[in-house]
Amino acid sequence: MPRPKFQLIVIGVSSGGMQALKIILGQLPAEFPLPLLVVQHISSDAGDGLARLLDELCEIRVKEADEQDRICAGTAYLAPANYHLLVESDGILALSADPPVSYARPSIDVLFESASAVYSSALIGVVLTGANFDGSQGLKTIKQNGGIAIVQNPADAAAPQMPLAALAATAVDYVAPLDGIVAVLKKLADA
Repeated sequence: MPRPKFQLIVIGVSSGGMQALKIILGQLPAEFPLPLLVVQHISSDAGDGLARLLDELCEIRVKEADEQDRICAGTAYLAPANYHLLVESDGILALSADPPVSYARPSIDVLFESASAVYSSALIGVVLTGANFDGSQGLKTIKQNGGIAIVQNPADAAAPQMPLAALAATAVDYVAPLDGIVAVLKKLADA
């Protein structure tokens, strides 16, 4: 069986993220063929409550990422509090306590750049609502390596700064409201 054109989706989200993730992940079917890696800016002492809540609400599996997790289709892996989430060359997940990037740990840029180094044109990057600029440079890297860039329409975002920063940093393939992003992900997953 041929490998799908796209192999991984990375999502970055900050302020307003819980509601955005409920919509995006909640509308993906259990048999969704791609894995998703998610950085949601959360406080450094947050537990795995968001992952557990989303797992209960969604058809796909949602879990907090662990060191050495092997990425599986139909699963969303959330970066744990106070750790950067990275993808190693063999497609295994790694966690890092390196200093914050763009004032954040976990950092969206760190995830996007490490995933882009491994998956290049087989990667889909998504920047959602947020109140800073994290993710904009990572999305630019994804585009430079031939991947697909998707940004939530700033007018649809609870906090438009992060989508606006991403749009200013690079040309993107899709700008859409949350429901539109779900439709695009489903279409690309079948490509």
